[in-house]
Amino acid sequence: MDVDVELDALGLLCPLPVLRAARQLRGMAPGEVLTVLASDPAAEVDMPHFCAQASHDFLGAEDRGDHRAYRIRRGPDPTD
Repeated sequence: MDVDVELDALGLLCPLPVLRAARQLRGMAPGEVLTVLASDPAAEVDMPHFCAQASHDFLGAEDRGDHRAYRIRRGPDPTD
């Protein structure tokens, strides 16, 4: 899967990985894919919940040993 932007949120605790992802996604075009690298265990619940609330597509997570990579496809602009 192609990734347009990778965001390093390693070492950050809740709610910072989600807040950083939200800020990054605001600057991306609808349909672009963001990968968030996060070591916070709460991100496993927070990322899918954030995507559902913000109308982004949660594409899944990949375990990478000491952290996970969460893939998010930017949803449509709220004005569309």
